[in-house]
Amino acid sequence: MFIGVDVGTGSARAGIFDLRGQLLGSAKHAIQTWYLPGEMVEQSSEDIWQACVAAVRQALRESAIDPARVRGIGFDATCSLVAIDADGAAVSVSPTGEDRRNVIVWMDHRATAEATEINATADPVLRYVGGQISPEMETPKLLWLKRHLPAQFARAAHFFDLADYLSFRASGSTTRSLCTVACKWTYVLHEGGWSQRYFTRIGLQELLEHDAARIGSQIVAPGTTLAAGLTDAAAAELGLPASIAVGASLIDAHAGAIGTIGSPDAEGLAVAPTARLAYIMGTSACVLASTHDPCFTPGVWGPYASAMIEGLWLNEGGQSAAGAAIDTLVRSHPGYVEAAQAASDAGIDVLRWLERRILARVPSPSHAAAIARHLHVLPDYLGNRSPAADPDARAMLAGLTIDHNLEGLEALYVAGLCGLGYGLAEIIEALRAQGVQFDSVIISGGASQSLLVRQLMADATGVRVELPATAEPVLLGSAMLGAVASGAYPDLPTAMTAMSGCGTSTQPTPATIAAFHASKRRVYARMQALDRQLRNDMAAAPNLGI
Repeated sequence: MFIGVDVGTGSARAGIFDLRGQLLGSAKHAIQTWYLPGEMVEQSSEDIWQACVAAVRQALRESAIDPARVRGIGFDATCSLVAIDADGAAVSVSPTGEDRRNVIVWMDHRATAEATEINATADPVLRYVGGQISPEMETPKLLWLKRHLPAQFARAAHFFDLADYLSFRASGSTTRSLCTVACKWTYVLHEGGWSQRYFTRIGLQELLEHDAARIGSQIVAPGTTLAAGLTDAAAAELGLPASIAVGASLIDAHAGAIGTIGSPDAEGLAVAPTARLAYIMGTSACVLASTHDPCFTPGVWGPYASAMIEGLWLNEGGQSAAGAAIDTLVRSHPGYVEAAQAASDAGIDVLRWLERRILARVPSPSHAAAIARHLHVLPDYLGNRSPAADPDARAMLAGLTIDHNLEGLEALYVAGLCGLGYGLAEIIEALRAQGVQFDSVIISGGASQSLLVRQLMADATGVRVELPATAEPVLLGSAMLGAVASGAYPDLPTAMTAMSGCGTSTQPTPATIAAFHASKRRVYARMQALDRQLRNDMAAAPNLGI
């Protein structure tokens, strides 16, 4: 048996899988988050670890297996920044000075100004992040810490990506995963790793002293066995045998890709990872494409060498607000309270309740788009991650009326999904323009279980959307790390083929539906242009000093 642990924005989850990828038990535990003015979002690494402990212990109870049967464990997490001292204790990253608040969450945009400065250097390493670094990545956040919290910056002996912190907490190893440092820290494997020129140019040269010990001296492929395995202390907390294998980590979205894109087709035949685009839809959305040759795509992160699968290049696009955008939308409608109560009475969540109502009154899931004919959503609440690479972009709604009924709430929900679909279409087109080829999109994350979501994404993009066989593909991807680290499989591609499977696929998009989305997408593009124009106009307005 193998355990996968996934730390998202709001919770830690654990799943137990067998050699064939069958889920035997799972559980989750909430994580505390602090929101501060200035787009600051913080968490606690200790709180996150204890959430992992609670989730693993509950999953073990749920599965009813003997913990002695567990041979390996793997971790994935959001791309949040963790600071600890030489003894492993938390070091504050917060203006409050509270040491327990030692995690800058991925969605935190405090370092937007630093990202702008770094981009102005036009350093060659920026070619590997789509031409522009994002404030969601780690070097802008580190520069912010050095400038604004210099004492804490100096006290931190280690800065980890959250996924690497979890593997450190489990194994005691400070080894970093190539996945995290390549995708979020500007580590360029095929050019020698850390760039002295880049870190000196942006004013963080001290991080490369002592063989870059504070950010990673040892870099290994995901799934590599770390140290001597699970430490006695971690084993006691998790309720697992000591010394079981701990695999080098993955970013959460990348774990979803590992858990899906290598699954055999409906006939059981092997499918190359390059044949599918992974779309992981959670609080944010991530799009991952693997290629044999590097594809430089403006506004799309990468290409990263071997960051997910050894020997393949990786491109990463996405939307900073996906599930968070839909949640914000539906909660803003006057009908939300009524819908939430009705959903609670039915024992389901509000989005599933809305979906049932919508599908009951349309001829097919594709036709649901018609109820949002005159309502349009640009869902860039947290900026446009790709392909515009515009962190200052903002959301926009057009076509609102004074309505309080549930039909209006349904239309707003559908309009939001269409907006996400058009954002996905832009990323797909940007990738294809640079030679990235694939046959289908395979979707994972919480929203993937929705038939309405899958069909609207397919119709908005013109690409078939497939559902993985497992209900927990992200957890499965992390469990594969433990399986490879334990020696059960020789490498990730082998584990991917053996442990994952493909489920249902969307229906072809009728021509009339495709034409309908083409019209709505033209409106979407005009809203993007208007957002840019409005921001430019207000940038020139007088500063009133408030």
